[in-house]
Amino acid sequence: MLVETNAGLFCPAGNFHVDPWDPVERALLTHAHGDHARPGSAAYLCTPETASLLRRRFGPDAQLESMAYGETRTIGEARVSFHPAGHVLGSAQIRIQGTDGVWVIGGDYKRAADPTCSPFEPVPCDTFITESTFGLPIYRWDHTDAIIADVLAWWEGNRQEEKASVIFCYALGKAQRLLAEIARVSERPVFVHGVMLGMMEAYREAGVGLPDVQPVVERSTRRRSQKRSFAGELVLAPLSARGTPWMRRLGAHSDGFASGLMRVRGVRRQRAYDKGFVLSDHADWPGLLDTIAETGASRVLATHGHAEVLARHLTSRGLESGTIRTAWEGEPSGD
Repeated sequence: MLVETNAGLFCPAGNFHVDPWDPVERALLTHAHGDHARPGSAAYLCTPETASLLRRRFGPDAQLESMAYGETRTIGEARVSFHPAGHVLGSAQIRIQGTDGVWVIGGDYKRAADPTCSPFEPVPCDTFITESTFGLPIYRWDHTDAIIADVLAWWEGNRQEEKASVIFCYALGKAQRLLAEIARVSERPVFVHGVMLGMMEAYREAGVGLPDVQPVVERSTRRRSQKRSFAGELVLAPLSARGTPWMRRLGAHSDGFASGLMRVRGVRRQRAYDKGFVLSDHADWPGLLDTIAETGASRVLATHGHAEVLARHLTSRGLESGTIRTAWEGEPSGD
């Protein structure tokens, strides 16, 4: 059904690629993150929410066509549908049915509840292509409520010390999830780096309830004393802002990082964050295994992350398994 090419996974029956890393004639996309959605292809097919997000990245000339969750379309000799993946707004698993049975490309997915996107739905299939970003037994997530309580306690401690609290996180997905979760238990305002405003607006346009935020640049230019202007406030910022002159406007601050990577103590020390929050938009080890079992797949192909480890484990349990090459090798960058 799917074959590996220099541009990524290709479906000969439908004459399309899935999440290609090079420009192609037709690309079906699982979600809007840059490691899955690359510009330059002649035409794209994705969910409406992903199309809205990508319009901001790709510009007005990109040929973006959309399909709602559960809608089925025949492309060539393949039957295609999109199903919720629970990763970020609009994220989807792609189900492809043809003469080789039913294949499902999971894309990136998570099993934890998230108020900003549709929850993951297991899709029965013969072959399941699973991510393995956190495909090691050490990766096990705590309940989101406990993580948010930790965020609030850290924020309050910094407030008492007259410091700003800065959490570095992905501008698409993690920032909106943090904002929504914090708003459930706190009415205090949250400030954001300006680069996050566009994605915040896209989420609101899609009907996701997010509280209002203020850009950091707006507040810092209104006050004379920039060093104290954000004391006690919470600021969300992308990883790219760390160590840049932009940070100076926050004055005294403590920084944290929201990522599944923070489960590993050595990574926390190496990256020298004051605080690590183990909040991930990917499935943890138990989540990966549960998902694979729920699909009922007789064959599983792992990609993105610790694919070899996951495949060996599945093989040891008697499941036919293997790996798929990806252009994005190495440790995850922070999701």
